[in-house]
Amino acid sequence: MAKTGPIQDPPPNPPRRTRVRTTPKPKPAETMNGISTRRTAAEIYTSVEENGRAELKRTGRALAFSGLAGGMGMGLTGIGVASVAAILGDSPWAQFVSMLFYPLGFIAVVIGRAQLFTENTLYPVALVLSERRHLLETAKLWTLVFTFNVIGAVVFAALAIKTGALNPEVTKALVSLGRAAVAGMLLHVFWSGVIGGWIIALMAWIVSGSSFTIGQIVVVWSLTVVVGMGHFAHCIASSGEILSAVFSGYVSFATYSRWLAAATAGNIAGGVIFVTLLNFGQVTDTKSQE
Repeated sequence: MAKTGPIQDPPPNPPRRTRVRTTPKPKPAETMNGISTRRTAAEIYTSVEENGRAELKRTGRALAFSGLAGGMGMGLTGIGVASVAAILGDSPWAQFVSMLFYPLGFIAVVIGRAQLFTENTLYPVALVLSERRHLLETAKLWTLVFTFNVIGAVVFAALAIKTGALNPEVTKALVSLGRAAVAGMLLHVFWSGVIGGWIIALMAWIVSGSSFTIGQIVVVWSLTVVVGMGHFAHCIASSGEILSAVFSGYVSFATYSRWLAAATAGNIAGGVIFVTLLNFGQVTDTKSQE
């Protein structure tokens, strides 16, 4: 007869584990699926400051070449509009269609990262407002970029008119754009320049908040086409057209100089006051906390 050991109690049932369901926290919009969708005003301002700091560190030689490229590139606004106008004629509908090509120069210059004077009413000025310094560096940048933007416009106009590179009908349309740009009183040019400077600086602000090139192109086109449609004065974009009229003998250089002074003053006022100062005001509290 086999021996049996003491009867043991069955092992206790293991404790039942309860699962606690947790609801995942939603990701903020800025990092949803790893894609930046929208920045805050303070984040855009920080990006603008970084851009301004980088530009102020560039050598005078680099700024000069970049400004020259920017001035010549802006000639694409005049060529684009004039080329289409030469094909379609002078009807209101033709003028509307031709102005759809006005942003070409801005897209080439802004996306290509050449220097454009009116963009610099935002970038370095934003840094000056934040840090209360860089005044001399900003003055140097403004002087170099403006000077070589205008020289670039002169080079463009000389190529367009003196070399015979353009079709005669395109040349005629380009000169007509220049003659129309200088028509009117200087006070009108100034206030037109204020609106033009506001729109271009606003474009630079929104481009700084965009993460993708295609989005930047859409922003540049959608805002600068308003400048063209409204015939607002822009000291560099219109210079190529007006100087083409100067080289053709229809506009005097003195008339262009007066127009340039009024348009530039308006562009500076519009960009600095209505974009840079206003956006600095809305982020002042946030930057103070930082």
